Amino acid sequence: MNPLELTLGIMTAVGGFVDISELVFAAKAGSQFGYALIWVFALATVGIIVFSEMSGRVAAVAKQPVFNLMRHRLGLKLGLLTLAASVVSTLITCAAEIGGVALILNYLTGAPYVLMAIAMTGFFIASIWVLPFKWIERTYGLLGLFMIIFATALVAINPPWSQFAGGFVPQVPKGLSTKELLTFGYFTVAIISAVMFPYEVYFYSSGGIEEQWGPKDMLTNRLTSIIGMGLGSTLAIAILANSAQLFGPANVDPEIPGSAALQAAIPFGKWGLILALLGMFFAVAGAAIETCMANAYSIAQFFGWIWGRHKKPWEAPRFTLTWLVLLMLSLVIVLTGVDVMVLVEFAVLFSILVLPLTYLPLLLLAGDKKYMGEHVNGLFANALGWLYFAVITAAAVAALPLFILTSGGNG
Repeated sequence: MNPLELTLGIMTAVGGFVDISELVFAAKAGSQFGYALIWVFALATVGIIVFSEMSGRVAAVAKQPVFNLMRHRLGLKLGLLTLAASVVSTLITCAAEIGGVALILNYLTGAPYVLMAIAMTGFFIASIWVLPFKWIERTYGLLGLFMIIFATALVAINPPWSQFAGGFVPQVPKGLSTKELLTFGYFTVAIISAVMFPYEVYFYSSGGIEEQWGPKDMLTNRLTSIIGMGLGSTLAIAILANSAQLFGPANVDPEIPGSAALQAAIPFGKWGLILALLGMFFAVAGAAIETCMANAYSIAQFFGWIWGRHKKPWEAPRFTLTWLVLLMLSLVIVLTGVDVMVLVEFAVLFSILVLPLTYLPLLLLAGDKKYMGEHVNGLFANALGWLYFAVITAAAVAALPLFILTSGGNG
């Protein structure tokens, strides 16, 4: 197996875990609750590995991406509802990523935020238009690995490793007030949402089709899911742990993405800061492209259009027009002046609400022998799938009340 094939998972993971939402929530979770929320990242990581592997397996065996089959499984009305909810959620997420990239470039260069948002949208259009799918995933996925500086910084500051390890044990910190308990609950569901964003499986399964996966690629799919998502989780947990060690004791609230970059600057100085910002730039830029393409994939697949970056833009005109319009709509949202952090909060909220609609049909498809034949879910995969469906359903029910009661974790 060519190691470069794993970059589909690396891009999905680095963009899916360490996008603008993950940067913000991981850093804020560590500063407010120390190491106590690490277990939520670990729990959600197993969930996204399970569903990513399923989506890749469905794509490889059925030779059709998830959203194409979803319409037949859910019916037209429920399928349209799922599509609409997914498009709104992912559009807000894409806008948050574009705003996040513009902020990071503002930190790096001092150039105006609005100008950077416009310039980067143009750059994303050029990237998707010119680069084949393989080079889109390889470029942003591999350059996003600058984010490893956060894991290196964690080792350099030498935190209390026993407390770090204890964070993997499910827990609720003792002595919290009612308000703090509600905030802890909100961060729990927000992290689950950020780790298991719906667009990840749409992009991943569509990428499997772009890469022409077949039954022979089951090992590639499994390794890609585990290594890619595991790497993303490691980086996100490193950001949380750095924040717990550096920001929590100093009562620093990392409200903006640039705060996270200081985690690398403290042990490594100027070059640590630059590497952290570069890693953040490529990870969030990759997430912006990933969210835009995932949305275009979903729309095109649902309506049965010709789609894919393995085709020339003019060979799939409706698909091309869709991702162009989606990128421009995301830019318009940014140009309204809405704060990036507000976009992040709404992206996470809408995503958690749509998670059950996303993963139920996938679970049904992967467990259907008519579609999957000998590659149908086994007992273990089915048990894990239904367990995580129960978890995300409970999180979806709790998300809106917790969001209101805590003012998006700030109350």
